[in-house]
Amino acid sequence: MVKLEEVVDEEFLREQEGPHDEDDWDTDSESDTSSIADLTPDETLYERVAALQDIIPAHTRRSIASTYNTATSYLKSGLSLGGKTLWVVSTSALLLGVPWALAYSEEQMIIEQEKMELANQRAQNEFMAPSAGGQPQGAKPAL
Repeated sequence: MVKLEEVVDEEFLREQEGPHDEDDWDTDSESDTSSIADLTPDETLYERVAALQDIIPAHTRRSIASTYNTATSYLKSGLSLGGKTLWVVSTSALLLGVPWALAYSEEQMIIEQEKMELANQRAQNEFMAPSAGGQPQGAKPAL
């Protein structure tokens, strides 16, 4: 037969900090914050986050890590491919587009000059040509 014996924990017998019935709290005076500074733990944020790994099961951590690695791999590949594509497109535009645009604008200037020369020749031909009947074309006879 087993005999049970109650063991009292020393923590329960220890006197708690704080005021006793006969002590008075002074609420108007400023409080002492040095005791609060003593209670802050001496661990970093990383240590706190690392301690949380025990909460998440191992298979869940592996699946999260695998998903993260896959996503970063796809992102890196996409950015690399995008950068290379952008390089090819921009250099092609510079090597092919700029000379074409310059040639096109030069051709437009030549066409405009030819139009102006043709207009000047027509104006000179009309000015120099004798008019039939002694009156300019389109003029009405005087009353």
